[in-house]
Amino acid sequence: MIKILIVDDEKPICDLIDLNLSGAGYSCTSVQDGGKALQMIEEGKYDLILLDVMLPGVDGYDIMEYIRPLGIPVIFITARYEVKDRVRGLKLGADDYLVKPFDVVELVARVEAVLRRYHKADNILTAGDVTVDVEARRVTRKGVPVILTNKEFGLLLLFMHNKNVALFRETLYENVWEGEYLGDSRTVDLHVQRLRRKLGWEHCLVTVYKVGYRLEVPQ
Repeated sequence: MIKILIVDDEKPICDLIDLNLSGAGYSCTSVQDGGKALQMIEEGKYDLILLDVMLPGVDGYDIMEYIRPLGIPVIFITARYEVKDRVRGLKLGADDYLVKPFDVVELVARVEAVLRRYHKADNILTAGDVTVDVEARRVTRKGVPVILTNKEFGLLLLFMHNKNVALFRETLYENVWEGEYLGDSRTVDLHVQRLRRKLGWEHCLVTVYKVGYRLEVPQ
């Protein structure tokens, strides 16, 4: 399993990230102190580090200097939004830079993108009796192939990577159709209905009132 270290001085943010990445199938550990983070990096083995800049003890930039020779991918997650801060983080060797506050769906997508670049992404996803081979774009239910359209497959991946998370219709549309959501939910709703039928997800792909949908799976 992919192991991710979350380094942020705000425990609620660590808990939020942990909840969403754990739901996406990753193993997460969090720490709120820069010095402790260095110790954990030295003693443990991580596939990805999510790193805040402003930390007690040792700041994120100094930690990045230590990480760089180790070859561990890093995504900076920080409230520092100015271009000079982003440039500094990227020049130090970070693979991506995400500004707070952020959308957890975007965070998961960025994590997946960085892991793919390092050939560490998990290409086999499961939820109940449904299995997805991401690289082959193959979906099976109880071992039987399920034929999905490109948009249905995109929705499926979004739900699989955000299990037990309520996703807004706007988020679904903008991620799968890659355009601005103008408030017409019919397109999203019809595709979700077809996905339910094809995968037998009538009871686990639930409608969230005035929000969108959530894929409910046991933790």
